[in-house]
Amino acid sequence: MTQLINKIAYIKQPLTYAEQIKELQNKGMIITDIALTEQVLARISYYRLSGYWHYFRQKNNTSDLLLDTFCIDTKFESILALYEFDQELRSHLLFAIEKIEIAIRTQFIYHLGHTYGAFGYVQPSNFHPQFANNKHANWLKKLTDEVLRSKDIFLNHYQNKYEGYPIVPIWMLTEVMTLGSLSYGYHGLQNNQKIGTQDKQAISIFFDLHHKRLDNWLHVLTYIRNICAHHGRLWNRELSIKDDVSKDANWSNPITPRNDKIFYVLLMVRYLLNKIGDADRWTQSMTHLLKPICQNTQFRNAMGIPENWLEHPLWKIKKQDE
Repeated sequence: MTQLINKIAYIKQPLTYAEQIKELQNKGMIITDIALTEQVLARISYYRLSGYWHYFRQKNNTSDLLLDTFCIDTKFESILALYEFDQELRSHLLFAIEKIEIAIRTQFIYHLGHTYGAFGYVQPSNFHPQFANNKHANWLKKLTDEVLRSKDIFLNHYQNKYEGYPIVPIWMLTEVMTLGSLSYGYHGLQNNQKIGTQDKQAISIFFDLHHKRLDNWLHVLTYIRNICAHHGRLWNRELSIKDDVSKDANWSNPITPRNDKIFYVLLMVRYLLNKIGDADRWTQSMTHLLKPICQNTQFRNAMGIPENWLEHPLWKIKKQDE
């Protein structure tokens, strides 16, 4: 039986920047430069930063519950540094996901265009029956909305010259298609060996992945991209959308401890970049970013990064002479 919770009214009032600083000081945070801290709070909200000082709060000695006070020697500069690290983490991921998205779009265009023609995506019969019956119409409506919202010159030219707009050739469509729509469209493709239609596999083989795994990864990457695009916190987030548990030892505990933390996604990104090129350069840049934060065991664990992560078989960069 569900226990009833007595709810209370929310009565907290907004605080001025000076009051916010005083609140932090009363909880034990060290603030060495009041003026600079006010400037930071004027551009990064108090509530937003609170997600980054979570790990700096003291614990109750008996229950391990977090208290509303900070550990000794907690400095505001440390919180800001963690926040700025997370910004860089999002930036690195967005850069890589863009490359991956373009590569997947290209394979999607190439296969569907050559198999079903420029407008084959419009036909429900070219998709898995369940998708065709229940989801294709909504997907197509979303795609046409994306075309109508676009201000791209090439679409304006098409509209003025050809009939059928906003239905456009698939190679034009994918230029304005979101990663979410791409993921959803790939999910709806057929992959039935018995009837000789293996559209998903025709695309996933380029990335040396099983089609079900690419389907999962696209879903995860769409989720991660949306977090990045909305400036969400990544470093200690427990992912609500994650890859299925893999039988491959490199992707499983203890080599890769968790599939619901950001390091797992970094491994996914490196794997995919390795299939399309430029993986090592991105990995070197990401490694440079991660090294300082990984010196703190608690912060490293918060990202799901194992202790010997630099030697992880999926992360390690081979030397030129190996």
